[in-house]
Amino acid sequence: MDLALLRTFVTVHRAGSFTRAAALLGLSQPAVTGQIRTLERQLGRPLFLRQARGVTPTTIGDELAHRAAPHLDALAEIAEAGLDDESALRTLHLAGPPEFTALRALPALTRLIGRGLALRASFGNAEETLEGLAAGRHDVAIATARPRGRLLSATTLCDEEHVLVAAPRWAAHLGPDVLRKGHVVLERLPVVEVHESLPLVSRYWHAVFDSRPAAAGAVIAPDLRAVLEATACGAGLAVLPRYLCEEALGQGRVVALLDPPVPPLRTYFLVIRTGTLAQPHVAQAHAELLRAAEGW
Repeated sequence: MDLALLRTFVTVHRAGSFTRAAALLGLSQPAVTGQIRTLERQLGRPLFLRQARGVTPTTIGDELAHRAAPHLDALAEIAEAGLDDESALRTLHLAGPPEFTALRALPALTRLIGRGLALRASFGNAEETLEGLAAGRHDVAIATARPRGRLLSATTLCDEEHVLVAAPRWAAHLGPDVLRKGHVVLERLPVVEVHESLPLVSRYWHAVFDSRPAAAGAVIAPDLRAVLEATACGAGLAVLPRYLCEEALGQGRVVALLDPPVPPLRTYFLVIRTGTLAQPHVAQAHAELLRAAEGW
């Protein structure tokens, strides 16, 4: 059986689409369709059910993928092993949220620069990041949502604690026992957020108060570092990851308004295209980020 046909088949199985598989393989869609039809003729059985949006593997298709994919990944690893040379420059395309990528992921990967790795970073939300990874524009992605399907593989990277903060003058204005008074007194304050929908404040309100915030955003800036600076200058309250505001809390530039018994958390996932750990530079970056996350 032709290994090229099997490689195309496994890529389609993981991608769930001839179009997406063609982009990943660098082939035209008719070429991918033709290769799958050739393989189906050789086997005498259909491997996929064609649907309006993508394809679904048949039982035979699933069985073949589960048997063939590990061996194809192993062959790819053998082929890539010769490229794992410190003298050969490999470029890793990393994507993720701007603040987390800038303050945590990129510093964690700098140790690999001296081992022949070049880095190219892209910023975006979870949907944009995962879409770019699936399309082959990125090698590794950090996202706050676990992807679905077989094309992408996710590993839990870390959890971040969210803290409700404001400048000291606002905390003094609210007075003590804010948690006992609840969200009503907090909604006297303006809100600083990354989006008009108030995603972080809404998630915090739901977790801590089991309600929705009534206030509108006073300052909207699509970068949490900008949110922190506006909050420290007295623009209002904000919900921020503890790692991002830890230094400002220690300096007294902002103060935590609440200390709930169970602080809200958000999970980050480290995501790759299935099978790409056979590429040494992807495997090294993946391992380095997981190692660094143990201390986050």
